[in-house]
Amino acid sequence: MTADPRAFVDEYVAAATAADRARYLALFDDNVVVRDEGRTHRGLTEVRRWLGHVPPVEYDVREVTGTGAACRAVAEVSGDFPGSPVTLRFTFDRDARGAITRLEITPDPARSAPGPAKHRPVPDRPARSTP
Repeated sequence: MTADPRAFVDEYVAAATAADRARYLALFDDNVVVRDEGRTHRGLTEVRRWLGHVPPVEYDVREVTGTGAACRAVAEVSGDFPGSPVTLRFTFDRDARGAITRLEITPDPARSAPGPAKHRPVPDRPARSTP
């Protein structure tokens, strides 16, 4: 296992952005639990399915904390998806072999600037006349 959390996160990003999806999947334990966008994916079969729906993205890692076994990374993620770029928090747990047993991907509230409300219709308003 890579004991240095930054080295592990660099390895994760390199695998996540590689064309070879097998390289990315090799980072995970067979019984991994991944939580992303409010959905939970259990085991490699579900993670493989989830990965098939993830668009190609780029990562700009801003911060890494923790240990080799349990760490957190904050990264700006950009790609062809609504709201890009977005700042996300990646929370990893790994076993003694270094395989990811849990990955949780959530918005990073400390770094995500509030923007205009999205998907909220604006009602038509009649023009006002000034007195």
